Amino acid sequence: MKTILVLHTGGTIAMSEDQTTGKVRPNAENPLQKHSHLFDQEAHLIVEDFFQLPSPHITPKEMLLLKKRIEKAILSKEADGVVITHGTDTLEETAYFLDLTLDHQVPIVITGAMRSSNEIGSDGLYNFQSAVWVALADEAQNKGVLVVMNDEIHTARYVTKTHTSNVATFQTPTFGPIGLISKNEVLFFQKLIAEEKFEITTVDKSVYLLKAYSGMDGVLFDALNNDQTDGLIIEALGAGNLPPATLPALQRILNRNIPVVLVSRSFNGIAQDVYDYPGGGKRLSEAGVIFTNGLTGPKARIKLMVALNKTQNLEEIAQYF
Repeated sequence: MKTILVLHTGGTIAMSEDQTTGKVRPNAENPLQKHSHLFDQEAHLIVEDFFQLPSPHITPKEMLLLKKRIEKAILSKEADGVVITHGTDTLEETAYFLDLTLDHQVPIVITGAMRSSNEIGSDGLYNFQSAVWVALADEAQNKGVLVVMNDEIHTARYVTKTHTSNVATFQTPTFGPIGLISKNEVLFFQKLIAEEKFEITTVDKSVYLLKAYSGMDGVLFDALNNDQTDGLIIEALGAGNLPPATLPALQRILNRNIPVVLVSRSFNGIAQDVYDYPGGGKRLSEAGVIFTNGLTGPKARIKLMVALNKTQNLEEIAQYF
């Protein structure tokens, strides 16, 4: 019988709705604790209430603590797999952070819920059960950190929340899920071609995220042009372009050797340095802006933050992206 370490961190999956006011808030006791017996015939669960935090309260410091706890469990052979329950607002960022910083073959699965424990159609227990099935599956080994929601298995690298309330909110644009759960059967039909791993012990860099828009100027860029800024992510227009009024301020940031990484604000597709006009991707790339493919702005921010804790060399950082 396999042993699964379950780390509860809070979020909607650990909350209840006040039926009179409609307010959703944390419970004194995690409602999932009542259902651990469902797996008695399949697995031994080690269950810890690691945090009790809404996911907007999760920071890279909490992500690093999770990483260290999981690493300890794996290295001591305490667990054959790990399941993390997490609020959905920042779930994809925690999942990607762990994917970048944990270099182990055991299944690591993160899940959450869009409806609290006592709402009609609550999805928390079902998603938790599905996550445990995936963590128990031999096929889930050596696939990086996985996100399991609504019968689908996604990679941490590309999954994103796409709807504020729909239970099918987690999707992987362009590529789709890598597997499914059907009647407790775990089915994989894709895998990532390559993995990236960073060994870090701290995460203390200040990386900011700006989203481009029509008529944008350099005011926000100049506000970040200071000694406290370690890196900048830009969600650019289309394939990777910016309004020309941003360029002088952007160049001032680049002149300070602050790494600037560009992704597209578009839901599907990748950023490319194609257009050769003021603000076009080709000229941005020639100025020193780093382009990356497939990552959302928040994911690129996590990656740059992790990379900066390993090196500040711009050429090395560019290679990572």
